[in-house]
Parts: sequence; C-alpha cells; structure tokens
Amino acid sequence: MALVTVFGGTGFLGRRIVERLLHGGAMVRVAARQTKRIDRGTDSERAGPTTFVAADVRDEDRVAAAVAGAQGVVNAVSAYVERGGTTYAAVHELGAGNIAKACSRLGVDRLVHISGIGADAASQSRYIGARGRGELIVLAAFPGAVILRPSVMFGPDDAFLNSLAQIIRSAPVIPLIGGGRTTLQPVHVLDVAEAVGRSLSDPAASGKIYELGGPESLTLREIIERILLPMGQRRLFIPVPFALAHPLARLCELLPKAPLTVAQVDLLKNDNVTSKHFPEIGDLGIAPRNLADAISQLPSRR
Repeated sequence: MALVTVFGGTGFLGRRIVERLLHGGAMVRVAARQTKRIDRGTDSERAGPTTFVAADVRDEDRVAAAVAGAQGVVNAVSAYVERGGTTYAAVHELGAGNIAKACSRLGVDRLVHISGIGADAASQSRYIGARGRGELIVLAAFPGAVILRPSVMFGPDDAFLNSLAQIIRSAPVIPLIGGGRTTLQPVHVLDVAEAVGRSLSDPAASGKIYELGGPESLTLREIIERILLPMGQRRLFIPVPFALAHPLARLCELLPKAPLTVAQVDLLKNDNVTSKHFPEIGDLGIAPRNLADAISQLPSRR
C-alpha cells in the first residue's frame, strides 16, 4: 500500500484529496502547519490509515521529515491573504520549492502540485506572479511533477457559492467587481481531488500541466443570477470598478476572515477559464459535475 503525503490536507481541497486517496487504497500522511487543526481531526481521520504531522512548508527540515518514506506527495497549500511571514512568495515559491526539492532528494515517485488557472510568473499581481514562479521552481526541482490548475472551486462548505449566497441573503444590493463581466469556469472540488488521484497513478501525466474547469463558462453576474433564481429573490447590482475594489480588498484583509482579498480582485481582472493550450480535466477521464446541482443544494436562508 503506497504512502502519500498531502501538504495542506486539512483545507477545503486537501480534505477531499485525503478522502479520495484513502478510498483508493493509499495510506495518507497529512501535513499541516497548525497542529490545533490536526488535533481536531477531520472526517478523513476516521476513514482509514491516516497519520498527521506538523509541517510548515517554509521550514525545509519539517518538510523533509513529512516527505520521508512517501511514494507520492501532493502540495495543496495556498495563501490568499498575506499576514506576517505568510506571504505569497513564502508559501507559493519558497514552500513549493522546499516540497519539490525534498521529493527529488528523497526519491519520491510522484509529485502533484496544485496551482491555479492564470498562474503567470510575469504577472504584476503579487499573488498570480508567485503562483507562476512557484510552478517554475517546482518543475526545475522535480521535472516529472504534475501541475494542476483548477478554476474557482465549488462544493459543500465552499467559500465561493456559499459566500455569494450569504451576500444575496443579507444585502439589498449586490456589488459586482469589474461589473461582474469576468468569465469563470467553476469546477467541483471532488473533481479536482479525483484529478489528483489519477495524476498520482498515471505515469502518462508526468511533467504535464492540466487546466481544470467545469462544463460551463459563466460570467460572475450570470452565476449570481443563477443563485438568485431558486431563492425567488431580486437584487440591485452595483458595478465596482477595479480601482475601487483594490483598496476595499486591502481593508477587508484586516478582518479575521476577509470577505474579499486583493488576490481575488486580481484574479477577477482576467477570465478564469481553460486556455485550450494545455490538457484539461477530460484528458484525465473525468466528466466534471454541473454547477447547477450545487446551486440547488444551497440553503434558501441562514
């Protein structure tokens, strides 16, 4: 039975990756920075052979200890807000590099690195640029790594559909960043987790970059309108230009749970859809789930 270390295995995507790997017969070692989150456990902890280790991806020695003995490694660590030493560069460049270098040095067979559609080392956005440079660092250290670039993810307890629904329920007007014209290709978190599982087991995926999107491309406004429909609600839309959204996001980041981040604003400046220049989710044999099904399961009120 293969051992797979999942960095960020307690997060929204990481938990689903752990569950997918356990159901596939793997042993899983969950590596996370905050031990208090590990102590509380997850559904995956009760599902099969899972161990937990404390490992900050910025700490080279801790990373190496978490990787040691694993045949496969998944990096699902991400940071959308910069606070203290948790910067985009520290997580997506230094941390990603530490994991890839440890995998190379310790003879890991397979490495899957989670990035995002639009990652670009040349971007002026601190977040998007860091993700792009992180990909280059990973591939330089471990050329056979599989890079997965999902679009915005949805699923139970997500921070996407549920956040939009909460705004709709609590506000008489809906702010639309950039006028809501950005096109997104939302992908279900379970489909991304499945892509991870298949990438780990398929030698043909080695060294490839996959862009993962769902079956539909919709503007942000169209997505909000679809959420509104089953609620039987109507709202006034207020366009928010990017020039105003940036300082607003910086203020929001001062809150314990930022409802809007600079990274999110930067991502909305360009369409977040597959480019057709890279293999996609269908190339991994996955038929992605529909957004409509998830919208229908949103609570009508809270």
